[in-house]
Amino acid sequence: MSVETPQIQGITLYSHADDFRSHWIRYVLSEKQIKYNLIIVDEDDEDLASLNPYNQLPMLIENELKLFNTSIISEYIDDRYRQNKLYADAPMPRSEQRQYIWRFENDWLKLADVMLRHSDTLDEQQKRQAQKQLKDILISLTPLFQHFPYFMSEHFSILDCMLAPIFIRLDSMGITLPQQQCRPFHLYCQRIFSRPAFAKSMTLHEKNRFQTLLPKQ
Repeated sequence: MSVETPQIQGITLYSHADDFRSHWIRYVLSEKQIKYNLIIVDEDDEDLASLNPYNQLPMLIENELKLFNTSIISEYIDDRYRQNKLYADAPMPRSEQRQYIWRFENDWLKLADVMLRHSDTLDEQQKRQAQKQLKDILISLTPLFQHFPYFMSEHFSILDCMLAPIFIRLDSMGITLPQQQCRPFHLYCQRIFSRPAFAKSMTLHEKNRFQTLLPKQ
């Protein structure tokens, strides 16, 4: 599709139809109950470069502001719209959230990129290595999901918004975690996937693709 700067009020989000980073931001907007204009576009759309020098999704536009880094977008939304806060206000817990996001970006999301982007041309050995690495990480960290209803917290936060779009795509990455050994992890996923805002944040393509993981309506 052709991408043009919208002449409309409020937030406009350029999003891929099925991408965990785009889904992350759609989930943030959904949890905060923010109305926005959604434009579905592919990253290889040549017109996207006129708005974004990295041809990177998601991209948020509000008035004269253009943002195209996912963690920056999510923090801007939470600071700009104060309802249903997802980031901590106090400096110490907020810094811990930012550090977790940085770690997930560098340790988990890069592995997910290996398995989900251009999977048809992916080297099989590289794919198996990424699958094993992410699977081993999640199995070893299963106890983190045992003591709290949400990630390391009694309260839903930005970290859950970030992780849920990754976890619902594990099957697509060829990763299956053992049911008994990883029971706390699976229960966590059920809680997150059952939140009304999660289903609301999904595109029609994603709903069709992941319908077996969503609660029956």
